[in-house]
Amino acid sequence: MSLNAFITKETLDGSDDGPLAGKSVAVKDNISTEGLRTTCGSAMLEDYVPPYDATVVELLKDAGATIVGKANMDEFGMGTTTETSAFGPTKNPVDESRVPGGSSGGSAAAVAAGEADLALGTDTGGSIRCPAAFCGVVGIKPTYGLVSRYGLVAYANSLEQIGPIAPTVEDAAALLDVIAGPDDRDGTTRDTGADSNYAAAADGDVDGLTIGVPTEFVEGADEGVEEAFWAALDELEAQGAEYREVSMPSVEKAVAAYYVIAMSEASSNLARFDGVRYGKSGGYDGNWNEAFARAREDGFGSEVKRRILLGTYALSAGYHDKYYAKAQDARAWVKQDFDEAFEDVDVVASPTMPVPPFELGESLDDPLQMYLADANTVPVNLANLPAISVPAGETDGLPVGLQLIGPKFGEETIVRAASAVEN
Repeated sequence: MSLNAFITKETLDGSDDGPLAGKSVAVKDNISTEGLRTTCGSAMLEDYVPPYDATVVELLKDAGATIVGKANMDEFGMGTTTETSAFGPTKNPVDESRVPGGSSGGSAAAVAAGEADLALGTDTGGSIRCPAAFCGVVGIKPTYGLVSRYGLVAYANSLEQIGPIAPTVEDAAALLDVIAGPDDRDGTTRDTGADSNYAAAADGDVDGLTIGVPTEFVEGADEGVEEAFWAALDELEAQGAEYREVSMPSVEKAVAAYYVIAMSEASSNLARFDGVRYGKSGGYDGNWNEAFARAREDGFGSEVKRRILLGTYALSAGYHDKYYAKAQDARAWVKQDFDEAFEDVDVVASPTMPVPPFELGESLDDPLQMYLADANTVPVNLANLPAISVPAGETDGLPVGLQLIGPKFGEETIVRAASAVEN
């Protein structure tokens, strides 16, 4: 099976013992690994070898994990299919004519195909949960600040988090136990003040759990996806949980707000790739402006260019208040809706993705279709909440994921509920 799940395959051994001893881990290719190429799926960084490890990589090695390679991804995390990667798309091991989801598609495909026991991905607007759903594995997007982002090549700082992908809920939770915690090198990390044991929370006990179902997250979903979603909720109800309808009207504005904010932050973050400070210079002649333009023209793919242009426009004089400021207002509205929902429920549930995996090439000519597919995942990142995607059945032989969203630092609750679905 040739899935193109890895950009670089090379083994980095961890310590001889630890909670992950004997486990192989694929690391998404936007997470720094000392001495091992880290490309972000981009021609701009195709030869970049970091001089240091990201904090999460240090923790993996200390825990005894063996890193088996760098997983393919959409370029700089911008995409839902891995098809924007400069190194070609990854195929979905469930059906090789389909995409694995993105942007952490290589990570999810490697786990689903058994090419790695575990994987690390990053989630800016669903980039862990989408491929987990499409490949039939488990993915956790942690609360913003739970896991250090030191060593992550930034796309949108205020939205993204590193998180685990694994075959089971318990395995994903065990990996989260290793990588979670404060880091002096990342000022956005939080010390929760409690010794959490996420793996122990995977006990399947949902008796008395109250689940909120926003109608806005279910309306418009593919018929087969919706059927699998309701079947999973009925199973949770049979195990002692109850579910009720909640309303989140802000969801209507969430996708637009997310993309304005994410593209604006990308415009700022990717300015450093100018062929001088970072990225390949290509030895271009001419003045600096010409060399800068040529390096970015040759180094970036079309999706990255599109997002840089739109983000720069949204931040420009005369348009900042019209777009970026309004997007931040919408973000506050999303947070408010979640806060109100969690006054009455323990978790919020939805289909992870409203559709089954796309066919390869299906969304390339229609970026808007790709953006709209994130409708159920981006609100979580806007509100900086934790969420998990767990397999919840199939439609036409393709995996369907159930998304469970918790309040801030409510990882144990969503792990417990997800394990009940799995069991």
